[in-house]
Amino acid sequence: MSSSSSSPVIAPAGEPGRPKPLNINERRPLQLSGFLGLLVALVLAVAALYVLVHSAGTDAAGELGTPSGGGVLGAVLLGLGVLLTLGGIVVVQPGQRQVLQFLGAYVGTVSRSGLVWTWPLTTRRKISIRVRAIETAHLKVNDADGNPVEIAGIIVWQVDDTAKATFAVENVESFVAVQAEAALRHIARSYPYDGPDGAESLRGSTEVLAQELAAEVRERVAAAGVHIVEVRISHLAYSPEIAQAMLQRQQAAAVVAARGLIVQGAVGIVQNALTQLSEQGVVVLDDERRAAMVSNLLVVLCGESRAQPVVNAGTLYS
Repeated sequence: MSSSSSSPVIAPAGEPGRPKPLNINERRPLQLSGFLGLLVALVLAVAALYVLVHSAGTDAAGELGTPSGGGVLGAVLLGLGVLLTLGGIVVVQPGQRQVLQFLGAYVGTVSRSGLVWTWPLTTRRKISIRVRAIETAHLKVNDADGNPVEIAGIIVWQVDDTAKATFAVENVESFVAVQAEAALRHIARSYPYDGPDGAESLRGSTEVLAQELAAEVRERVAAAGVHIVEVRISHLAYSPEIAQAMLQRQQAAAVVAARGLIVQGAVGIVQNALTQLSEQGVVVLDDERRAAMVSNLLVVLCGESRAQPVVNAGTLYS
């Protein structure tokens, strides 16, 4: 890994440049079956009715009388128990969690899906733990060589700690999006768009860049209790104002590389031809004739146009 791709300098906790950690972690509150809560509420309601009727008694005509004060109080208390029991029943969808607070304090996170019976008198906030994906905008950044490039990435993530995702950041989705763009800009500035053979570059080292980008995004969003599943570069190109010039440079580099390969092959063919002529004794060439043959063969092998045969009736010395 080149030194230009090293991780950014992070200030110690509590100093500017890094969020101050929130000392809170996800925990589980009381979470029983909601049907059990409904059964308890039904039993309490029947008990309240029984107490109310039993305390009233009957008169001589067999009609219900006026309930006593104790009976009314008992029925009211049992009725409050019914309300509290029903108030603790919550419906949790699959892929969601319910974050509970009591008088502002964090109580816990209901992780059981379906009909759940938990603490009453608590405020509840829904939070999704489903896997989500965001794609950054096409960012214009200067690469390590100073060339403007456009780059975008896809970040697949999900909430891992609901307490931190709820209380450590204002909005977890926008926080992840902003941090992903910041990490993508940093990675794009650390590498050239194209590099020499074997060197890491934005275009030639996509797997390495994806791993490094995932590590940096993971570090940046750790304070929000977010787990990064995967990070990929979805768009990479030169900016429009220099795209044509860079395309011409790439084409010129490709032509030079192809020419070099042709010349290398032609030299090998010429060497092989001269060696075989000498070993088989077909013809004895002095230095001047050898140079002329090498020149002619190289012109034929390296030239773009088709060679035209020429019959030489004289000699090199006439």
